[in-house]
Amino acid sequence: MTLLLSVTIGITTGVVSVLLKNTTHFIEWFIENSMVYFQSSFYYIFPIIGLLIVYILNKWCFNRFPSFAVPTILHAITRRNGFIKNIKVYYPLFIAPLTVGFGGSVGLLGPAILSGASISSRIATFFHIHRKTRVLLFGCAATAAIAAVFKSPIAGIIFAVEVLSLDLTLISLLPLLLASLSGILTSYLFLGDETLLRFRITESFQIEEFPFFLLLGVGTAFSSIYFTKMYFAIQRIFSVITSRFNRLLVASILIGVLIFTIPPLYGEGFTFINHLLKGNAHLAIIDNPFIFWEDSIWKVIFLLIGITIFKAIAMSLTLQSGGGGGIIIPTLVIGSALGCIVAKLINYFNSGIQVSEANFTLVGMAGLLAGVLHAPLTAIFLIAEISGGYELFVPLMCCVSVSYLVTKHFLDHSIYTRELAEKGQLITHDKDEMVLLMMSIDNYIEKSFIPIKAHDTLENVIYNAVSKSSRNSFPVINEEGKLIGILKLDDIRSVMFDTSYYSKQVLEYMKPITEAIVYEKDGMKKVLRKFQDTSEWTLPVIRDGAYFGFVSKSKLLSAYRRKLINYTR
Repeated sequence: MTLLLSVTIGITTGVVSVLLKNTTHFIEWFIENSMVYFQSSFYYIFPIIGLLIVYILNKWCFNRFPSFAVPTILHAITRRNGFIKNIKVYYPLFIAPLTVGFGGSVGLLGPAILSGASISSRIATFFHIHRKTRVLLFGCAATAAIAAVFKSPIAGIIFAVEVLSLDLTLISLLPLLLASLSGILTSYLFLGDETLLRFRITESFQIEEFPFFLLLGVGTAFSSIYFTKMYFAIQRIFSVITSRFNRLLVASILIGVLIFTIPPLYGEGFTFINHLLKGNAHLAIIDNPFIFWEDSIWKVIFLLIGITIFKAIAMSLTLQSGGGGGIIIPTLVIGSALGCIVAKLINYFNSGIQVSEANFTLVGMAGLLAGVLHAPLTAIFLIAEISGGYELFVPLMCCVSVSYLVTKHFLDHSIYTRELAEKGQLITHDKDEMVLLMMSIDNYIEKSFIPIKAHDTLENVIYNAVSKSSRNSFPVINEEGKLIGILKLDDIRSVMFDTSYYSKQVLEYMKPITEAIVYEKDGMKKVLRKFQDTSEWTLPVIRDGAYFGFVSKSKLLSAYRRKLINYTR
């Protein structure tokens, strides 16, 4: 059954990828051929138009706004038991082509992965597939999307393992292989041997170039750090703007200004990359309105630097305005520009050796991909498969390793995983942590504890709480419902039958809170650590600053044991 489903998902995700690409290209063709005057003179207004259409659809038709594909899938794995909302099957098919087709500076791979994963969720629900196989089918969708878009079957499989944290076993490997094969064959069926990146290596790697690839690795590492920090900085800035329309207005105007200044920021950027790979850098940066001096290497380098800086900004603005798309293609664009810059500088200043600009362009793409996604193996195999061979394997390994290690030193998490990690929802290959992430605190909060007030008398507590409860602990709250202490039976056992103490208040016997579980912030791993640090068997739960319930360590550990057994079967 699983093998058949993996083939089905591979085919459907391949069709989705082809549909996204062809729809986007049709929109681009329509703009270029039906609005020639505007395309040549006022092309920078088209992203604004596209984002406005997307805003209208988001607000009035779908009642939602786009999200990253991979974080959505990871959240579904850890918090939704492998379920993705049905609307995300077709939602990316409308939003992404309009965003990219009108010139939005994002990619189509992310939407293809999300739509494919949503289809796999629907199929799994129809056949009542258990959670573990659901996760595997998510990996099949991601694998098929990458195989179909880039015609890179191995890179797709490695992406599923590295980014989605799938366990690569013999049981999971065959479905991933079948999904990858189905995806790439579907792409060949509809598109033939057409590829988005067309390149074959003509100049082999020379050992003298090794130090320069190390240098490129350092450059792509710091560019990856910039890329990630810039995205989250723009996200923080726009979070202040509560109105979605105002976000659209500000972001789209800035995007128009950027594209008017640097035309290659328009759209995905595959044409730009292909020009660099063919050694036609002057074509990649043609028609810039602010370059008046004669053609020179410094003109090219200046504009390529502009692309490495402003592509990340244009991408972030596109996403913050409400546009739909992915980050992988913009990452490749920046990496290609950076690789070309390094090669041109080497050739200009070093007369003793002339390096291949195309090779450095390719390796730069891999270096940035490894740094931004924290997925070094995916980067290596993707570029190796794009280039049609493994002649660049050594420089790829060199640049990617340096880029990943340096980036990892400064950024613990990738652009995909940072927000999930901050919420304690990031999946890993560690089985213990995976089981903890799959456990939701909501399932273990007990609300049968009777709250009492700090100024209640002991008599009132005994007759209205102790006598009516099977619990040994009672949360003490103030007038606003905030937890201020805990009263245990052991605290009043010696006086509870002595009526002379009945006039005393709870305040005299309760104990202050030593530790509490914060509902909005504490993940299961942190909850267990709090139990370990306090040696308590029950801990109170605070939600929105008020008392919410208790969690029992014994109940938690029993549930963990059952989950672990089911997960490792």
